[in-house]
Amino acid sequence: MKDAVLTFNAGSSSLKFALFTSGEGGLSSLFRGQIEALDQDPHMTVRDAQGTLVADELVAPEGGVGLSNTAALDRLLCWIDSHDDALRLLAAGHRVVHGGSDLRSPRLIDPGLLGQIEALSLLAPLHQPLNVAPIRALSALRPHLPQVACFDTGFHATLPEVECLLALPIAMRDLGLRRYGFHGLSYEYIASRLPELLGAQADGRVIVAHLGNGASMCAMRQRRSVATTMGFTTLDGLMMGTRCGTLDPGAVLHLIQHCGYAPAQLEHELYRQSGLLGVSGISNDMRTLLASSAPAAAQAVDLYCYRIVRELGALATALGGLDAIVFTAGIGENSAQLRERVLSAVQWLGVDLDAGANAMHGPRLSTATSRVSAWAIPTNEERVVAEATLACLGQNRTDGT
Repeated sequence: MKDAVLTFNAGSSSLKFALFTSGEGGLSSLFRGQIEALDQDPHMTVRDAQGTLVADELVAPEGGVGLSNTAALDRLLCWIDSHDDALRLLAAGHRVVHGGSDLRSPRLIDPGLLGQIEALSLLAPLHQPLNVAPIRALSALRPHLPQVACFDTGFHATLPEVECLLALPIAMRDLGLRRYGFHGLSYEYIASRLPELLGAQADGRVIVAHLGNGASMCAMRQRRSVATTMGFTTLDGLMMGTRCGTLDPGAVLHLIQHCGYAPAQLEHELYRQSGLLGVSGISNDMRTLLASSAPAAAQAVDLYCYRIVRELGALATALGGLDAIVFTAGIGENSAQLRERVLSAVQWLGVDLDAGANAMHGPRLSTATSRVSAWAIPTNEERVVAEATLACLGQNRTDGT
């Protein structure tokens, strides 16, 4: 029998998953995939560790539309069982966006913890319920299977107090209004890779740019978070695919008080219709915008790059200098054009771009003599979740519970 760990990252209409085997040599990636369009025509794709497509099928119920989380998970578990009956599933790990002030390290899920996670839906209304749904579904399907919650906010537990404070009345702070930071699982993985790639610079002043449909940046010292662009919610900071990023709160008040926007409508506009999509009026996909000749597409890309450069300067100031810049996530890993625009704009910081290396996607993007090095490092949040899940299982067994 081969021991395995299953990880989940739930979205609004998709469920991403990865399967790892565990042995004496550590974790090995076996499969990764997703079930898309859960609310319409569910479609499951699975690739092996080499990226070869091993499953591509519709999984909609016969005669019906859409698939519940429980039905989707049941279909996935059946596929895993039928594909390799020698696998023994040890546990499942879940990316949970918000851990609040108290839930910082990965935890074995029990009813009490699940209640705490659900209560944090007030702080992450668009993400937290989505994270909870597969936990409940898997509990119904495999009630004896251990499940572990890994919190995206946890990596930022090292933020200094001044970085967490908002300039609001103390009574509001007591309601939980503070800066938390997100994308922590991605940053944790990148931090683990830095010594291998950066050598002595790994523990220096490093800025990591997680640039995907959701985007943020994190300033690290000693591979720990000391400043970040996302704050109270995942709406803050950089401009994103469909999210506006940092916005004058007076603009929100104006839209409510004078333009007739209801809170729910405004929430939809700021989270779903803004960012690259809103500015361009064309797409939230950077590839589409870079290929477009439309002026609005160019304007959206210009603003996206400008916001990154501006935040990069602020984070470098918070660090008191800069030793390395790392790009990760979908856009950061794959868009040489975007990286070139950003790095060219911060050449004054000491970055000497190697155009050939950048075109080949690195991992090193800067010349050997560059005072500040630049890198493109693929992230792997699933591995972080799988490793944390196994660690929680081991701790649980050590405790004898």
